[in-house]
Formats: sequence, C-alpha cells, structure tokens
Amino acid sequence: MKGTIMAETKKSSVRRKNTKKRSVVDSAVRNAAVLSDGCNPEFVIGAEFDGIFEIPIIKRPRKIIVPDKLVPFSKMDKADPKSFAVCEYENDTEFKNLLVNPDEYISILKKYQGFITPDCSVYRDMPLALQITNIYRSRAIGYCFQKHGVYVIPCVRWGDERTYTTKYLPERVAFLGVEKRSIVSVGSYGQLKDRVNRYYFEAGMDAMMETLEPEIVLVYSQIPDAMEEKYPDTKFVEYPDWTSIVRKDKAGNGSGSE
Repeated sequence: MKGTIMAETKKSSVRRKNTKKRSVVDSAVRNAAVLSDGCNPEFVIGAEFDGIFEIPIIKRPRKIIVPDKLVPFSKMDKADPKSFAVCEYENDTEFKNLLVNPDEYISILKKYQGFITPDCSVYRDMPLALQITNIYRSRAIGYCFQKHGVYVIPCVRWGDERTYTTKYLPERVAFLGVEKRSIVSVGSYGQLKDRVNRYYFEAGMDAMMETLEPEIVLVYSQIPDAMEEKYPDTKFVEYPDWTSIVRKDKAGNGSGSE
C-alpha cells in the first residue's frame, strides 16, 4: 500500500513538473521582449543614456513635423502612410510584435509621417520596477527606430507620483530620455472620465510641462481647456481616436483610411 501511494505521488510529481516546464517555455515565447537577453540590449547600441536609471535618449528632431493624423499600430495597414503617423495608444498585446521584432518594421514605418514610441502600460498600481521598465522599453524602441532613420516622437506616459515627482526618487523618471523644448505625445483617452484619473493625468501633465517645456504636445483624444490656457507658449494638437475616425469615414466624410 505504501509503495502504491509513493508511485502515485511520483506520477503526480512528474505531471506537475512537465506542466511547469511547458508553462515556462510558453511564457518565454510570449514575453520574448522582456526575457530575451535582458530587454534586448541590441536596441540601444550607440545610445546616450539619461539619469541614474540610464534611460535611452531620443533626440529632438532637426525639423519638427506635426502629423496630420494618427493610426494605431494594429490598424496601420488601413491608413494612407502619406497622411498618418503610427502610434500605440491601444492594448499592449496589439503591438507585441513591434516590441519583439522592431527590425521588421523599420522600412515600413519610414513610409509614414512619423512614429510615436510605444505606449507601454505604466499603471499606478504596478510595482515601480515595472513602471520604470516600460518607460525604458518605450525609449529603447524609439531610439532604435530614430537611429535607423524613422521620424520618432516620444510618447510620454507616467504612473503614480513616484514616476513624475522627486518625492521618492531623485529624478522624474517618466521624463527621462526626452530632450527639452521638443515635440512629445500623450494619450488622454479614458483619463478624464473620473476624478481620480483626471487628477493624476493633470498632475503628470503639469510635471511634464515644467520638466520638458515642449514646443508641441500631440494629444491622442482631448486636452482639458484649462491646460491649454495654462501653457500658452506650447502648441497642443488633438487627434481623434481610431474608432471616431472610422465612424467619420463610414459617414462619408473621408479620413484617409481605406
């Protein structure tokens, strides 16, 4: 009887071991951008780095170009490259291929008006290490594309106060890797619907404006009127979300999408 119990236990252990092994392998495949060689160090070969966290720097363009329209990465084949810049204001899973294999998209993105760096999720309830990792990842991809001739606009995304103030860290990590008095992009979609999200969005915006002093801010969705009034020396350019563009196109007004 004891031997039977031990045999069953051994079989169960083997099943658990095999299951765990498959899970780890699958996870590595799904998250190659995170696990392969330490967040793909080849992306930042030749880069200059900013701050104690060594965030790759995206240079201010010699000539600032304001895109006509924005199209999410997952929908870019539906948009005319001559009229659109590509952004990633969508679920992270929609642009995972871009994070894993950016080289495959360099020649494609050169055809568009520009490329806004990935809006990797920086949630307020994420551990700080993950918030910083996603800020790093966005800058690294942006630097990689800029180095290869793509017109790159940094997406600036912050999480909780630890990322956009110096109360907890010596630097405002959300703004590292972005040069002053340049062009940047922010996403306000879904950030202004309730009091708490609006507070953090506006607090982060104020910190960004103070730190980076951008000449132009592209806004995916809308910017509060008070924000424009507060910073009259900065040009804010609002863009409708992709759903609104498609609806307008279906109504027969035209959007440049197919």
